[in-house]
Amino acid sequence: MTLIKSISGIRGTIGGVPGEALTPIDIVKFTYAYCEKMKERRPKADGERYKVVVGKDARLSGDMVEQLVCGTLVSCGVDVVKAGFASTPTTEMAVVFEEADGGIILTASHNPKQWNALKLLNEKGEFLNAEEGAAILECAEQENFSFADVDSLGDIEEKDFTDQHLDAVLALPAVDAEAVRNAHFKVALDAVNSVGGIIMPRLLERLGVECVCVNCEPTGEFAHNPEPLPSNLVELCEAVVNNKADLGISVDPDVDRLALICEDGKPFGEEYTLVSVADYLLSRVYNEALETGRSMEDIAAPYQMTTSSNLSSSRALRDVTEQYGGEYHAAAVGEVNVTTMMKECGAIIGGEGNGGVIYPALHYGRDAMVGVALFLTNLAYKKMKVSELLKTYPEYVIAKNKIELSDSALIDRILDQVKKEYESEDINTIDGVKISFEARKEWVHLRRSNTEPIIRIYAEAATKEAADALAQQIIDIANKIIG
Repeated sequence: MTLIKSISGIRGTIGGVPGEALTPIDIVKFTYAYCEKMKERRPKADGERYKVVVGKDARLSGDMVEQLVCGTLVSCGVDVVKAGFASTPTTEMAVVFEEADGGIILTASHNPKQWNALKLLNEKGEFLNAEEGAAILECAEQENFSFADVDSLGDIEEKDFTDQHLDAVLALPAVDAEAVRNAHFKVALDAVNSVGGIIMPRLLERLGVECVCVNCEPTGEFAHNPEPLPSNLVELCEAVVNNKADLGISVDPDVDRLALICEDGKPFGEEYTLVSVADYLLSRVYNEALETGRSMEDIAAPYQMTTSSNLSSSRALRDVTEQYGGEYHAAAVGEVNVTTMMKECGAIIGGEGNGGVIYPALHYGRDAMVGVALFLTNLAYKKMKVSELLKTYPEYVIAKNKIELSDSALIDRILDQVKKEYESEDINTIDGVKISFEARKEWVHLRRSNTEPIIRIYAEAATKEAADALAQQIIDIANKIIG
């Protein structure tokens, strides 16, 4: 049984003892606390109603958690808009569509089916920051409950925002639906038996793309580990080759992450989803500047020729950004940290190396739908195979490892020792410890996970062998301390 309270929301396994897992009691506590802090954040005159959007992925516990969350919201005098089966970005945008005071997404993202979570949104449909999250946790632990009387209970309304979300994606100037239709693409889609099986085929149909569905029934019985990593996508890779598809698309259960497969059945690389989309958007501005004589700053406005991703993302984004005269800015891991950095530097595009694409022209949230639409537009313009497109980007390989540790003091000792060992190199301590070896364009990053009790070790180099060797150096340091 596990219960994790972090910047990524309240996440845990279903069942067990309150306080040690995501039980009904914990769900009610945290939902109540969310309401209390929402009302403090957005005070209203007496009689004015609060409204919260609730959406869920297709995991087995979704209905139970939804009933508890919606019931608690109503008991707090809050009106509820039930979005039903909805991707995370759909629920985020629904908050804006409804001019709601907040939103709660019921999803444990890439975690297995026994997990669920409450992801908490503000009135902009964006994740709460660390300070706001901490206030909710403190309120929940106080258990000082006071619910509305019968005349003040909230109401429940049901709405489907899927098509409204897709309308917004297809209306973007950078999305050329006609070019995609004329390309006559054929794709294989693995939606891991969740809500991606609902929204993604609708998007592809509207783009004129033939879709071969793999695990698209939203049963919640995930056909494989739901994290969209190459090792979990064997079936999709085979489907791409067997159906002679131009592309394979994989999404996680809540559809905020996007991983791609080349036409030959080999992974495009989740790190390169964002790189490819960024290359398209930056080149679009760059080429228009060359053709018209206008400045890139003028064309990109209200955004800048800047990009952002977290510290554990591939250097390839930085290389591509600088290729077009732009600037790259790194942020701490966590979507809210990336979006904060994007707003500070005016980034035209940003996201995370796990396949998360954040396009602020649509909204500040990871969105696999906009990622697909932009990627297919780029592919239609380039008129090349996906494997050929991949070869046009800087080549890096990331090695991802982890060390399971429960002793926080031990974790700190490891981080301190790594800093000491590499004190002559470029060290960043915004989020754990990142060591950059600029001369050979390599880096290694150690950080505590936001969602699991582990230290993650990421290392990137030009080859797999070099990345593995760099990661092993860090693991050896850790093992000496562990003993």
